[in-house]
Amino acid sequence: MDEQLQATPICGRHRDLKALMAPFGGWDMPIQYEGIIAEHSWCRTSAALFDICHMGEFLFQGDFAASGLEDVFTFSVQTIPVGRSRYGFLLNEQGGIIDDLIVFRLADDQVMIVVNAATAPKDFAVIKERLHGGTFTDITAATGKLDLQGPLARYVMVELIGEAVATLPYFKFITMDILGVPAIVSRTGYTGELGYEIFIPAEKVCELWDLFLTDERVKPAGLGARDVLRLEVGYSLYGSDIDEETTPLEAGLESFVNFDKTFIGKEALLRLKEQGVTRKKVAFEVSGRRSPRHHYDICSEGNAVGTVTSGVFSPMLGRGIGIGFVTPGLTAVGTPLTITHERVTMEATVCELPFFKGGSVRA
Repeated sequence: MDEQLQATPICGRHRDLKALMAPFGGWDMPIQYEGIIAEHSWCRTSAALFDICHMGEFLFQGDFAASGLEDVFTFSVQTIPVGRSRYGFLLNEQGGIIDDLIVFRLADDQVMIVVNAATAPKDFAVIKERLHGGTFTDITAATGKLDLQGPLARYVMVELIGEAVATLPYFKFITMDILGVPAIVSRTGYTGELGYEIFIPAEKVCELWDLFLTDERVKPAGLGARDVLRLEVGYSLYGSDIDEETTPLEAGLESFVNFDKTFIGKEALLRLKEQGVTRKKVAFEVSGRRSPRHHYDICSEGNAVGTVTSGVFSPMLGRGIGIGFVTPGLTAVGTPLTITHERVTMEATVCELPFFKGGSVRA
């Protein structure tokens, strides 16, 4: 039976632009327009526009402590200043990652929670079950989201949206009027470049998309380029690099876990810290231009020691790059590895993240 895909409000615009469309997280999404390499390059040098309306958004209002919201995530909600956001995890009892997400502190008693598309229904159910107070609402259908990313994004935003965004620092957001409606503009993104995420009522998102594309510095980019961009800077992709069978300790993401507070899954993570993990995330560069792929084997001295979870050809490095999980003891920088799949063999070397360090993200 064919998968019933959801469509973003901009889906018709993508088809008009002859985008290659494909399923992603239950949605019909643009993979590329002009081409992945061209769109990647445009984001690294100018300003790329991404339709991210498939992401999930939830609104919570109430007392964070009394409602139990403070115990839901691996980070403190109460200590996020109003106007700032924080990244972290929603975990299961075993310490596995149900989702990675960002919480935006809108007011003293109000936050917006932004989650991944494929996990949004489960995320909402899990969070709601853990709450015992406050008002919790799924605003996904009513919310449009566009990402403008690239070193020229600030200039475009100032000219088209307003001067208020000019001095917005990394991981801070403002609420402002755009196209006659209240919108949230956040200095965040998933590309390693200077960029903005704009949350606007769904009925206005097509108009905003069209406005951005009137600027010659802006071109649309699909999920193909976005995947290359995020991997070059070492960002994890939910469903590939992290999932419910993976803990933040294994994934090298312990810095986003606050062990000084209570959260679901904490006890399991503490036990794992004491026992030691049986696998760890590793980043590697391939000696040639071939792309390591999801599920390829990672070998050491002829023995299978792990699996690739993400891999691409990096235009910025001119070689294949990837991340995966291997047995502990093989993650030191410089460690030689071999990536294999059927008749494909690639020599690789463990390296540090990010692969690409020249982005404008904090400019």
